[in-house]
Amino acid sequence: MSRPASKAPPSTFSFDEIRYETAGGVARITIDRPARYNAYSTECLRELAAAFQQASFDDSVGVIVLTGAGDHAFCTGGDVKEYAERYIRSPRDYWKYMALFRAYIDSILSTGKPVIARINGIAVGGGNESVLACDLAVMADHAYLGQVGTRVGSVACGGATQWLPLVVGDKRAREMLFTNRPIPARLALEWGLVNRVAPSVRRGAKWLENVTSDELRLARRKEDGCEVDLSRLDAEVDRLAKELLETFPECVRYTKQQTNFWKDFSWSLTARHAQDWLALHYTDFEPFEGMNAFREKRPVDFAAVRRRAVEPNGSPETPWGAHVATCLACGVTGLPSLFRHCGVCGASLPEDSPGER
Repeated sequence: MSRPASKAPPSTFSFDEIRYETAGGVARITIDRPARYNAYSTECLRELAAAFQQASFDDSVGVIVLTGAGDHAFCTGGDVKEYAERYIRSPRDYWKYMALFRAYIDSILSTGKPVIARINGIAVGGGNESVLACDLAVMADHAYLGQVGTRVGSVACGGATQWLPLVVGDKRAREMLFTNRPIPARLALEWGLVNRVAPSVRRGAKWLENVTSDELRLARRKEDGCEVDLSRLDAEVDRLAKELLETFPECVRYTKQQTNFWKDFSWSLTARHAQDWLALHYTDFEPFEGMNAFREKRPVDFAAVRRRAVEPNGSPETPWGAHVATCLACGVTGLPSLFRHCGVCGASLPEDSPGER
């Protein structure tokens, strides 16, 4: 007789944006969107949560490894192009998207098994939050961590605002969150963001440490004898997984539950609030400007946002001013205050008090 939560064979899965593999007691979940720097889409979040549930229920799995495809990126968080094209148009749907993101993060926290983040490249935004959700982390030397929210019109309240102070302390957390400063691998190890760092760039037979941007550029082009090599990262992840498999699974499960207390506490008190606030925030000018700038590959005009707060009739919250103007020609109300013509009938709007037009 089959058990209620028996595992399903991997051949029955229908994953398009991730890879799921099991071998030797280890489940490997790989975000497989290298062309988008392994940013997760809406569908990818669904697949990630399903994969973690499968690994959680599979009694042959003792350790889970989360990583990204290739050697450029572990995960760069949400797909900003999708945000700009989909959720700025329909902010109410971002609330639904955040429900999927919460389910993904919850699936890591509640999997009952240790989860190792194999950081094969940059991990920023929700990628760094994914690392924070994991129990342990092994990082390639050429990678870096960071948050990007305050520079793209969002807030890193999908784990970073909750957990960075627990991991690195208050002042370091604020520096990462406010300035979006990238944290290279060796500093990430010093700050306690990761457990181990593995060399990942070679010049010939020599492994380089504290890789510079120039060395990494040469390695990506395979010039001057340099190349990116993740074999030592994989060896370190395998060593850590083996250590974890040589423990009692029930004891590990409850140890994880107990150790998660402060993570669970802060997450449960803030995540749903963040879900609602972010959905409302997507009607604002900040994500409109930040994410369109990202999509258009241009600098963000941060100064323009601040000027709007002090200019007459300025509105840093909305692209074209508060919706307070009235067209005297057709009687339409709720027009943006900076409009000079009615968006319905085309009549001119006099430049006087927005509420009296």
